Amino acid sequence: MSVSLEELEATAQEVLGRLRSHQPFQSSWDTAAFVVFLTFIGTVLFLLLLVLAHCCCGCCCGSPGPQRRSAGKERHKGVDNLALEP
Repeated sequence: MSVSLEELEATAQEVLGRLRSHQPFQSSWDTAAFVVFLTFIGTVLFLLLLVLAHCCCGCCCGSPGPQRRSAGKERHKGVDNLALEP
């Protein structure tokens, strides 16, 4: 699968010609597909940024993590409903 120098040069000239004519896309569908692609890439990068922020700042910002309970010492939370007693 080698690309000849002539094909590469023709492709480069085509791209440069489109850039010079200020019409990098052939139709409005090309523009819409590019916008959807950029939106997808932006969303992925934003989610990666959130993951990094959670990993890096989650442990040092003073937010309490999940606390482990010891097996024998379970604390009772809430109020006993005595109406359920027989």
